[in-house]
Amino acid sequence: MVSLLLTGLALLCWPDTRAPARLRAIAGPNPRKRLRTPHPSAAATMAAAVVAGWLVAGPGGVVAATLLAATIRRQLRARAESRRTLTATDGLAEALRALVAGLRTGAHPASAAESAAEDAHPETATTMRAIAAAARLDGDLTTVLDTARTPALAEALRRVGRAWQLAQRHGLPLADVLDAVRRDLEQRARFTRQVLARMAGPRSSAVVLSLLPVVGAALGVTVGADPLGVLTGTGPGQVLLVTGVTFMCVGIAWSGRITNRAVAG
Repeated sequence: MVSLLLTGLALLCWPDTRAPARLRAIAGPNPRKRLRTPHPSAAATMAAAVVAGWLVAGPGGVVAATLLAATIRRQLRARAESRRTLTATDGLAEALRALVAGLRTGAHPASAAESAAEDAHPETATTMRAIAAAARLDGDLTTVLDTARTPALAEALRRVGRAWQLAQRHGLPLADVLDAVRRDLEQRARFTRQVLARMAGPRSSAVVLSLLPVVGAALGVTVGADPLGVLTGTGPGQVLLVTGVTFMCVGIAWSGRITNRAVAG
């Protein structure tokens, strides 16, 4: 009986989502921006690793924690750069789609590029405005793209510059040439995402293999041994701690290099 009463009270207190949905439909989307979680700097991360390593394992722990923190931060930075590259490529492809649509309606390349920059990704919008300025002044588009490009868009912008020069030099329809570049960018981004999805299993296996020494130390504690005391309280243990963490970091970096090469290929 008590369970039934509690269940009934829970159902009565269950929030109704229909009213908020109607309010959102009337008032429009929420203009408030989401708060971004601040990312610690490299200096702060290394300082935290040094302090934690010293408190846990002394001098050897400092070296081991620093190596491990640097390796993990490098892997996270590589993954973040890969995500930024895909986002920038998608933004450029969408901006090229808008640019091609404007060109096919008979707009001037400068006007079409400015229109494409209005709703483009911030990084891509800067590039579109530079293209518009170069097209309006009949300037060298390759120089403009070299100035405006970022590492995430370097290769893609080179393709756009070559396509633009090819269309101007041989009198080809600019919309068709840029549309071909846009399709190529979309296909490359789609292929990269497929490879990343297929490499999720090997990456997980590499992480599990890298953590096997930690599992071994935990098993030693469960059977009554004192591996942590040896690693943190003796000279040979400190050397073994640094050596083991070094090999672990090398394995993580090497497996990351192999998977990144597969994605890039």
